[in-house]
Amino acid sequence: MTQGMNLRDHDQRFKTLIREFFADFLRLFFNEWAVRFDLSEIEWLNTEMLPNPPEGSRHALDLVAKLRALEPIAPNTSDDPLAWLALVHIEVESQDYTTRLKPRLPAYALHLRERYQLPVLPIVLYQNVGLDGIGRDSYVEHFWELEVHRFTYLYVGLPRLSAEDYVQGESVLGVALSALMKIPEDRVRELGRQVFERLNTADVTEQQQYLLTECAEAYLPLLPSEVQAIRAKIEPAPKPEDPEMQRHRNPTSFDRALEEVEQRGEHKGRRLAQIEMLEAMLETRFGKLSEESLAALRAKPEEELLQLGIKILSVQSLAELGL
Repeated sequence: MTQGMNLRDHDQRFKTLIREFFADFLRLFFNEWAVRFDLSEIEWLNTEMLPNPPEGSRHALDLVAKLRALEPIAPNTSDDPLAWLALVHIEVESQDYTTRLKPRLPAYALHLRERYQLPVLPIVLYQNVGLDGIGRDSYVEHFWELEVHRFTYLYVGLPRLSAEDYVQGESVLGVALSALMKIPEDRVRELGRQVFERLNTADVTEQQQYLLTECAEAYLPLLPSEVQAIRAKIEPAPKPEDPEMQRHRNPTSFDRALEEVEQRGEHKGRRLAQIEMLEAMLETRFGKLSEESLAALRAKPEEELLQLGIKILSVQSLAELGL
């Protein structure tokens, strides 16, 4: 969970990507755990929690998957049907430190355990903290010298991993996430080229390819013009942007699509251009929109339109978008 518009945008990108490639994520970083689950059927649970009802503030956990294990979670419980079910809770952390999230993890796990009466496997994906790359970490509470509580979780620290290893690996998710890994400065352009070549020929759906490529575009340490020059050799690219316009993240396909629509219909104004683009994206995702859905889209305030575009690929229905 994050605070602030930019951090939410970054977390949303990763939540969408991991949800789409959940099995690949487990196999890529925690294969010794992945082989103990049936990954063919995943149920995504409601992530909202209310710590102190009725006055307590509401929080939304990032991702909670319910799935079946291939062996009982607890010993001597094979006759209990619930012993074969478990929750995998994944938090995506954008901050460059761990102290904000770690104290919250035990409360999150307890909430899930009590709510669903199932064991919880906690995982944290760090975007800007490396630690040991892949491993286990603990949050420990003391009463003076007495250790009164220890909570252990699995983690991935992307900045500590070698991009070279994952660009050459079998997982297309690993190829995309290599954009946040350790890349030698003199290898950035070459690895960037390899990333886009791998993703351009990946055996995935159009939606999955969009998610993977959008992640690489956003986080590879290249100027926007460099990204576009690389992609121009692989596939037709949008009009290059001024390198001075580089932001905290690079412009992505979503950003460029908006710019192109605005250029074609400049006289219609920014709001109408946004709506036209979102309408096309929604119809690609859900089919032709009803008059009611179109009316709801056109009634949305301008400040909500960008957030709606980010969420489109992470929801299962128009209702989840308020349409």
